[in-house]
Amino acid sequence: MRHALIIVSLLFLLLFGFPILGFTEETESPSEHNPETSTSLTSLVHDYLTASDSESGQTVLSDILAHPDVSVSTVSEVIRQPQKFLQQPVGPQPAKEITVRGRQYRYSLNVPSSYDPAKIYPLIVCLHGAGFTGESYLERWVPRLDDNYILVCPTVSMGAWWSRSAEELVLKIVRTLQGHYHIDRDRVFLTGMSNGGVGAWIIGMHHADMFAGIAPMASGIDDVLFPFLDNLRNTPVYIIHGLHDEVMPVSLSRTLVNEMVDRGYQHVYQEHNFTHPHAGGHFFPREELPALISWFDEQKRGPISQRVSVVRDATHLQSFSWVRIDATDHIAAFSEQLIDQRDKLIAEKVYAKLDAEVIAPNRIAVKTKHVRRYTVFLNDELVDFSQPVTVVTNGKVSFEGHITPDLNTLLRQARFRNHTHRLYSAQQTIEVPDANE
Repeated sequence: MRHALIIVSLLFLLLFGFPILGFTEETESPSEHNPETSTSLTSLVHDYLTASDSESGQTVLSDILAHPDVSVSTVSEVIRQPQKFLQQPVGPQPAKEITVRGRQYRYSLNVPSSYDPAKIYPLIVCLHGAGFTGESYLERWVPRLDDNYILVCPTVSMGAWWSRSAEELVLKIVRTLQGHYHIDRDRVFLTGMSNGGVGAWIIGMHHADMFAGIAPMASGIDDVLFPFLDNLRNTPVYIIHGLHDEVMPVSLSRTLVNEMVDRGYQHVYQEHNFTHPHAGGHFFPREELPALISWFDEQKRGPISQRVSVVRDATHLQSFSWVRIDATDHIAAFSEQLIDQRDKLIAEKVYAKLDAEVIAPNRIAVKTKHVRRYTVFLNDELVDFSQPVTVVTNGKVSFEGHITPDLNTLLRQARFRNHTHRLYSAQQTIEVPDANE
């Protein structure tokens, strides 16, 4: 058992990242005094956000910038317009396919039979354990799930959810479904059992800003990954584990719960006494599902948080909420492939960390560790663009002045983030002052 646990632990150390994915939903034309030019701008913005590659997107972007009606406010209005959804297949769809990096994967989907494109639905992403498939998990979940949720269960061989391709699969499926079904982007949940729970922890930590909550079951992560728990500052967690689990010892979740308590992060911990004839204590009892669904019912991403924390390794430096680490000192870097040993930087947990907070109107305080350069993305929820903005990094003023919204930032961030309402129209890159200066 100890040997198996060590092997599982070593599998966790992988690189995470995903390509920029296009916005895939249709938008209605805004009501303007000139419907013809308005429709033209709407069409161009939609074409840019859904462009299949950066080259074609750049061409459309040039056309947008040359449009006579273009401005940050008009384009923001276009992006925020209500979206049209056509009627799509409903009910269980166990054998759907999707391509990631040229390789085909299967996933299983269930859409409520009462699905109405005019209504908005939360999404649950469920990751299976070793020896199972998305289809088998769909069969287990659907009879227990009410008609209010869309459920998707991807399939990865042996439930190896800690790989880069598995992470990209999850993210691409979410964005694909958002393009076809009327999904509430503020109510996307990630859960998983056993190996799937490991994936829920890892993918959930690295992309916490896109989930309303994560729910790992009967799982754990290696302690070299504990620093990434900091990313869950604004994302609640629901943890389930069996007291008699002999595959993933309950101590794994108990240790993680202690980490959450130490950070003061929102979480629920459910430890059950149930056993199964074949699985012992390593399973998800049906008796635990109602409480979990009730918890899902209560969760929704709130407004953009005034404070955000992010921890990154050297190969995972994309945006997180309204910040991005751009350059770092020499820090740990995870391989894309499985590794069977830790190097010194991984063993010593040498990662880049950034904590940013709007501490007063138009004043942002940033604390960093192993960060040489970073970017803040701003909107009028965070600052008043008519007034100067001050950024203080590690106790020193690192920027002071006006920051002006621009179309390039607005459109590029909308395309990258694939979101219609959390828009960022300005950005400022900051060089971290040398501590010895």
